[in-house]
Amino acid sequence: MNIKSGDTVLVISGKDKGKTGKVMRVLPRENKVIVEGVNIVTRHKKPQGPTNPGGIVKFEAPINASKVMFYCSKDKKGVRIGHKFNADGTKVRVCKKCGEVLDK
Repeated sequence: MNIKSGDTVLVISGKDKGKTGKVMRVLPRENKVIVEGVNIVTRHKKPQGPTNPGGIVKFEAPINASKVMFYCSKDKKGVRIGHKFNADGTKVRVCKKCGEVLDK
């Protein structure tokens, strides 16, 4: 999976197509990501005692990782990610469009 937690991504398909957001959580076993402000779902929750009241709760649901692209702040668009090795032998992610190193 090329997307990591904290990356800014662009949604390329579905009801939230065109939105950008920060990846809050990555679920590699299910090939899904949770993006801030994308795929908002509503659930009606029952009260679970005095400390946890019920009500209508809105939260971000997971979205398939194939529906998001890394958003390059330099190019201002969604880009593909490539990999290369630095001189010291560490593997880093790079933007295929501009060649900028994404891993700091």
